[in-house]
Amino acid sequence: METREAADRFVRVWQRAWTAHDVDALLELYAEDCVHRSMPFREPHRGRAALAEYLRWSFAGERVTDVRFSAPVVGEDGVAVAEFRVLAEEDGAPSTLAGCVFVRFDAAGLAVETRDYWHTVEGHRESEGALFFG
Repeated sequence: METREAADRFVRVWQRAWTAHDVDALLELYAEDCVHRSMPFREPHRGRAALAEYLRWSFAGERVTDVRFSAPVVGEDGVAVAEFRVLAEEDGAPSTLAGCVFVRFDAAGLAVETRDYWHTVEGHRESEGALFFG
């Protein structure tokens, strides 16, 4: 699968599945032996089972009202990056999460490595200027 096709599918599924907390749909995007880093200094989640555990933990207590992803920017060697913004309620309090995900895909179009960088603020906030780079 071409990187562009894999990256477009990745952001499309993440946008829909994050809103629904559909962990199974998200796991289908990842290779069995994937490595996911949810923040630069956290231990990585290795393999689908560890990723599933992290996602379920991450979604607990969260009620999502809006998820948006940018169109992915595709580089060389199966690598792509996309920005995201999520409006949610965390344990009843409004919050906004904004960040980006870096993904490396294998030849089958599955994510073998992902890295997230994100920041959360209280309340529902829109970005200053354009929502996404581009």
